[in-house]
Amino acid sequence: MSDAGPKAALRNRFRARRAAALAAAEPRIRAMAQLELSALLAAGQHLGLYWPLAGEPDLRPLAGEHPLVALPAIGGDPARLVYRPWRLGDPLAPDQCGISAPTTAALEPGALGLLLVPALAFDPASGIRLGYGGGWYDRLRADPAWAAVPALVVLPAACLAAALPRDGWDVPFSGWLDEHGLHGLQGPLAV
Repeated sequence: MSDAGPKAALRNRFRARRAAALAAAEPRIRAMAQLELSALLAAGQHLGLYWPLAGEPDLRPLAGEHPLVALPAIGGDPARLVYRPWRLGDPLAPDQCGISAPTTAALEPGALGLLLVPALAFDPASGIRLGYGGGWYDRLRADPAWAAVPALVVLPAACLAAALPRDGWDVPFSGWLDEHGLHGLQGPLAV
């Protein structure tokens, strides 16, 4: 999974577009998440958040509203993405990619009810996300147990794309969350 070819140019374009839209969109994205996400989680299921990198919508405040939250972490040999339980104030340490992550034991896929995943762009017709090119989420979601966990892309509406190139390893998402609400690929979100 390299950062060459047409996706590299798209990453640059959508990184700039997201940066321009984020200040206005982020409070509304967070408000939409607070309003609508609880109904998508069954009792006892974790909400899979992410530790935001520069330019990504920050949804960490949701951890104060949901009793069970998990964050992704890259670790192991070979390195892979896992989700670990987390609460506001819990200690974090850099994972193998240098991103803050919990140090607790990894959760099994069935423990998560919904994954929220940042993106540079999203194609709502195909469910394909444009990320940073590492392929961590695609490799995770290639596992049928993880593919069964509903996953939504989080981004400003300005980063929706009419079409994105699709590689053989790209795994479609269930829908997306933007400043206008939750959206499923086939209309209202059904996860």
